[in-house]
Amino acid sequence: MLARLRSFWDEPGPADAPRRVWRDWVLVGGFALVVVLEVMLRPGLPYRWYAGIVALLVIPTLLIRRTRPLLAVGLAFGACGLAPLATGLDLGLNAFVFVLFLGYALSRWGSGRQTILGAGIIVAKLAFSLLLGHSGPNDTIGGVGVLFAVTALGAAVRYRVRARNREFDQVKLLERERLARDLHDTVAHHVSAMIIRAQAGLATAPFNPDAATDALRLIESEATRALAEMRGIVRVLRTDEPAELAPTPGLSDLHNLAAPHRVGPSVDVDIRGDVADLPAPIGTALFRLAQESVTNARRHARNATRIEVRVVADDAAVRLRVTDDGETAPARTSHAGGFGLVGMRERAGLVGGTCEAGPGPIRGWTVTAVLPRA
Repeated sequence: MLARLRSFWDEPGPADAPRRVWRDWVLVGGFALVVVLEVMLRPGLPYRWYAGIVALLVIPTLLIRRTRPLLAVGLAFGACGLAPLATGLDLGLNAFVFVLFLGYALSRWGSGRQTILGAGIIVAKLAFSLLLGHSGPNDTIGGVGVLFAVTALGAAVRYRVRARNREFDQVKLLERERLARDLHDTVAHHVSAMIIRAQAGLATAPFNPDAATDALRLIESEATRALAEMRGIVRVLRTDEPAELAPTPGLSDLHNLAAPHRVGPSVDVDIRGDVADLPAPIGTALFRLAQESVTNARRHARNATRIEVRVVADDAAVRLRVTDDGETAPARTSHAGGFGLVGMRERAGLVGGTCEAGPGPIRGWTVTAVLPRA
């Protein structure tokens, strides 16, 4: 138990806490307006202007609730707990409901120690108000329940986002592993060719100057060492998985996606432009992106009859566009925004390109990718 508490105490806060945005200013302005209206229009409110001034002074803590949640909770709940000492009565403004945003932010964006200390401040404020008679037992119990629900919601969102980010990272790492394999196969092909040429040169060395023999020996030695190191790297990447013996696919294999299937929409492949000297990693990335797009369309495009794969190459880049004529359903939108698109974006980004997906202008789904020739 103590170990778990210690672990939670040392837990850092999320590193991607957003700073102030325009919505925060709108939130502050909206609550300030609510305070002014309640002070002016609510009947029977004791010490209305005093309560209004305290509320207006505390509301700006909403601006720092994500970046400094403990400070925001300390200032807000400290002021709400000490201000009634001057009047002997609870401030009584309904507008103080904005402190729920601070409780949510504490568990959503605070570190472990900030969350524990902030929760202690909240409990101390509620207990202090109960002991001094500023609030009754029912109000205190209700306040504890509401604040607990809000902080629990913040913690649930926090850990759900963390779990999803972890899944995204796993998808990206898997795509990096796949790219490493493709690069290994490509480089291994060229290195193997170097070894063969070096060995051929050694075979004819008796008829050539000694310098050629030395150069060929150096080529063979360096190429063999590089190939061994590359295989060692990929052997580590391929843990618990057998090596793929099939050749690495490239742009020339794109027409295989149009092979007839028993079920599902037909696929039409069109390649335009000069792709003869396209680097192998770029060709492989294009094939993988098109393959994933076609697979997703066959699985998830409702009532689709046709999938079009278009590749257009120019002097600077190669553009891929995959479209289908299926229905644009919410399920397709959710899937495309999931891990499949994350892996495709990672694959395109690793070779210096971009990849996007979304509903088509009329119907269906569209995947576009732009990869540099270099």
